[in-house]
Amino acid sequence: MPRGQLDIISMAETSMMPEEIELEMVKIQRLREVLVRRESELRFMMDDIQLCKDIMDLKQELQNLVAIPEKEKNKLQKQREDELIQKIHRLVQKRDFLVDDAEVERLREQEEDKEMADFLRIKLKPLDKVTKSSASSRAEKKADPPPSKPTVAKTGLALIKDCCGATQCSIM
Repeated sequence: MPRGQLDIISMAETSMMPEEIELEMVKIQRLREVLVRRESELRFMMDDIQLCKDIMDLKQELQNLVAIPEKEKNKLQKQREDELIQKIHRLVQKRDFLVDDAEVERLREQEEDKEMADFLRIKLKPLDKVTKSSASSRAEKKADPPPSKPTVAKTGLALIKDCCGATQCSIM
């Protein structure tokens, strides 16, 4: 056997069939997608937490100004009160857009999950015969299909809803 050919063979695990390698690559790609989704959910949650914090801070300042009797307020205080109302309104709108984006993302992910499940179902049918025949010789290696959804107790959207309500912050 020529030396170059021996090097190529030694780089691969010879006990795995090409179909099994392809299946493992699909599983790894699916895991990568799950991790990217989780990162996206965490970013949504962090943005939501920050928006809620900003809204609470502005609301507290507004309450302090509202507590002053109207006759005792100077022009700057009245302007600041109006500014705070506008800022709170903008932040609530921004948060509503965030929740809407999270919902659109969730629906897109559901569609991707369905497409991936269909793809895996088609892809794994021919592999059933291959893995059953090789499973008897290698019982410790099992070809389970990857999960079609991330196994997270709550999605980012559910956590956002729990935090401040579906479309409007409960602190409002």
